[in-house]
Amino acid sequence: MTYKALTIAGSDSGGGAGIQADLKTFQMLEVYGMSALTAVTAQNTLGVHGIYDIPLDGIAKQIDAVFEDLGVDAAKTGMLSQPQVIELVAERVRAHGLKRLVVDPVMIAKGGASLLAESAQDALREKLLPLAAVVTPNIPEAEVITGKKIAMLDEMKEAAMYIVKQFGAAAAVVKGGHSEGAPTDVLYDGEQFHLLTAERYATRHTHGTGCTFSAAITAELAKGRTLLDAVHTAKRFITLAISEELGIGAGHGPTNHWAYWRAEQVKK
Repeated sequence: MTYKALTIAGSDSGGGAGIQADLKTFQMLEVYGMSALTAVTAQNTLGVHGIYDIPLDGIAKQIDAVFEDLGVDAAKTGMLSQPQVIELVAERVRAHGLKRLVVDPVMIAKGGASLLAESAQDALREKLLPLAAVVTPNIPEAEVITGKKIAMLDEMKEAAMYIVKQFGAAAAVVKGGHSEGAPTDVLYDGEQFHLLTAERYATRHTHGTGCTFSAAITAELAKGRTLLDAVHTAKRFITLAISEELGIGAGHGPTNHWAYWRAEQVKK
């Protein structure tokens, strides 16, 4: 059986984040990847040098074309920069009856460029989060979504629960990469908390970590895995991708999307 996953996100010309990172991740997890571009960015490891939005009709037609012919086992969203884009994507998700939706609330690029208009924050909360099987914010993104300061593990738990209870998402993972010490992620599945901890690596090559993590969850959900199993696989995938750095680019370099697949081949 061929499992299929769709990414609805922006393009990263540097290949480290966005749909490029998503498709690489899908491939490494043996899931057929498809895409609907929401924007094209001129981007490298030093920063975002231009953002060019795709017309709404073009986004809708990409999504519909994939659903109507190929079918979608799971999908994820990434860069949805404007409120009208979020509203359109939410409407098409509902129209196609998609249940396995991973929402990565992309807000700021590694270099600091804003990728989500302030006017789009309410649309994200009100239109998209209620459709999510899981939302995957890092700590700064969770602070924007909840309006609450997050510094401690208990506050990460509170934020994850708040996203579920207040905005209607089925589950939330608040990622701990921006916290001190070991990067502990907090998953709240609507009933209980799960903590996922890994070693922290001192490296500047972390561009696209959020995209890659959420794409790995999407790929595993497309296979019919449980959410907890999907998040565990995603945690291992991104930890390996960070630990075995490629060392390319003069700025925030990309992670290594081969690392997980190579580790799996060794196990075999």
